[in-house]
Amino acid sequence: MSIISEAFSAWRECRAEYDDTLYAQYEAAEAATNGAMLNARGREKKINPFTLFMGTEVRARAYASEELIEHWEKHPRITFAKFERAWQRQREAELIEDAA
Repeated sequence: MSIISEAFSAWRECRAEYDDTLYAQYEAAEAATNGAMLNARGREKKINPFTLFMGTEVRARAYASEELIEHWEKHPRITFAKFERAWQRQREAELIEDAA
């Protein structure tokens, strides 16, 4: 397998694992807030609450309900960039362990 193929394969694996994490974050927040995830401004603009978990922190907080913001204080949003860094560190640690 070429280096680029390996890189794309790793990225797809990372992205799939993040997608699972993203859906789990959303479902936990929906349960914790009883579905009240948007503030009045978010409801007025017909924002899809799921997008608050993927966008920037500024956008997420601009449309999030107080309940959702409280939930995030206990269970912070995990952006793809944060997840990818942690995933890569874990992958590297596993490779080092396998080599030992």
